Amino acid sequence: MASVIRRTDNLVREIRYAAKPCALGFVLVAQSEKGICAILFGDTPEALFDDLRTRFPQALLIEASQDLTALTQRIVAFVERPFGGFDLPLDIQGTPFQKRVWRALCQVPAGSTASYAEIAKKIGAPKAARAVANACAANAIAVAIPCHRILRSDGALSGYRGGVGRKKFLLERERARL
Repeated sequence: MASVIRRTDNLVREIRYAAKPCALGFVLVAQSEKGICAILFGDTPEALFDDLRTRFPQALLIEASQDLTALTQRIVAFVERPFGGFDLPLDIQGTPFQKRVWRALCQVPAGSTASYAEIAKKIGAPKAARAVANACAANAIAVAIPCHRILRSDGALSGYRGGVGRKKFLLERERARL
């Protein structure tokens, strides 16, 4: 696969990526010099590449290295057999509000769920459930920032960027490990 060069504030930075098949179709993992900046699920590597390019619009793609392939395999194993925490360095990019939401999501234990409204209250913005849902949709680091654990207030599965079927699969895998 390839790596991405992205301009941010007139700086060029390298982001490598690799895609592999997994129980959820395909997973694409992208890593900057700071850590993982994207974990995306989809039906094809091409669709994931398009998603990555959309998230990093100023990117120049270069082939990925072998070490990223090993990292991607670790993430595939985590998805298929979730246990413990996610102990890889992350390069989290988002607005201050999104980062507050994502920190709150990381506090929801594996196998548990919370509602968008509960997360909004937890971050001190009780009327911001819709904004919390939007922050979840903007999350580029699936599983590491577990937006799949967030449900509607009535407990129904909804709105997962990778599809509701993938959200259900991840929740079932986590609950099976308890």
